[in-house]
Amino acid sequence: MNLALLLPAGLAALAALLLPLLLHLARRHEQTPTDFAALRWLRQKPKPRHRIRFDEWPLLLLRLLLLALLALWLAKPVLSGADDTRPWIVAVPGVDDAAVRAQAGEAESQRRWLAPGFPSLDETTPTGSVAIGSLLRQLDAELPAGTSLTVVAPATLQGADAERPLLSRPVTWTVVEGAMPTSSARSTPPPSLAVRHETGNDMGLRYLRAAAHAWSPAADASASLQIGTRDEALPAITRPLVWLVPGPVPAPVVQWIESGGTALLANDAMLDSFTADATPWRDADGAAMVESAPRGKGRVLRFMRPLRPDAMPALVEADFPRQLRALFDAPIVAPTRVLASDYAPVTGGATYPVAPRDLQPWLALLIALLVLVERWMATRRARSVAP
Repeated sequence: MNLALLLPAGLAALAALLLPLLLHLARRHEQTPTDFAALRWLRQKPKPRHRIRFDEWPLLLLRLLLLALLALWLAKPVLSGADDTRPWIVAVPGVDDAAVRAQAGEAESQRRWLAPGFPSLDETTPTGSVAIGSLLRQLDAELPAGTSLTVVAPATLQGADAERPLLSRPVTWTVVEGAMPTSSARSTPPPSLAVRHETGNDMGLRYLRAAAHAWSPAADASASLQIGTRDEALPAITRPLVWLVPGPVPAPVVQWIESGGTALLANDAMLDSFTADATPWRDADGAAMVESAPRGKGRVLRFMRPLRPDAMPALVEADFPRQLRALFDAPIVAPTRVLASDYAPVTGGATYPVAPRDLQPWLALLIALLVLVERWMATRRARSVAP
């Protein structure tokens, strides 16, 4: 174990040790001598040599100790090398705790759940999904270098990230029977689009109908596509709008977008102050098909070409329904379910030094207790009076 000071300049406060010494000396000399008549004949005798003497030396020593501890507290002491190197055995939620205890045997070890805070195995099994890779990396960084780590995992994991954990130490990866509960998240349903077009102009509608049919081939396409003219009422904010009307976008539509709606405009629709900041769809050659920008609380998308096969060949390609749906779908979440045998950590990661233990809180507690003792000794009734 090594004691270090993060702020050695704080030891300059040790100069305050002179204060109680001076106070005790001054207190002794506050006494006023009184001459007695019978002592006048003794004046001719030589006076004894004056010696420095401290009264109530236990109280003096206590006050000196208090000041020394206070100076040490200001120097911010830390203690390193006192780390607990007992083996760690962590269990991924989904395994039987009896299997973890069998791994530990009779040896003394830390048995924890692989969950935020690393609770003891004696506590109830954590619920919900946990970020397995992230927690393993955190535990590897916090444990001392010489501490062995054993992980007991069920056969199927839920909550894995995109790569196997890279740790600084070898890990005993034990797979037992069991599985983590699956996530309650379900696949995203296809978008339900509301299309508004110019009366007498149905250009591009056939391709939108084909895409809606591809999304739900066993159902009526009208469930995913509601078509009407520009004069019909706007849909709810939660339903995307496809505006295929050329010319300036009407004020009600702009207000609908700014209130939180998502609108896909035709290439010849004009919207004031529209400046694209993203291109969510490009063809195989990299040419922009759709541009987008935020508007108020909503979002605006706009085709870059007319909805005709000669101007936009992507309309007749097999990938068109998927590309159109991706414009309105939420970002795809990467799968997090994996076999535990395929997720065993690998070594080679960086080694992080263990943070030293801060002694300031313990010193503060000791100083507070000594202050109470000092006050009791200084104010007690039986306290002696210096001569």
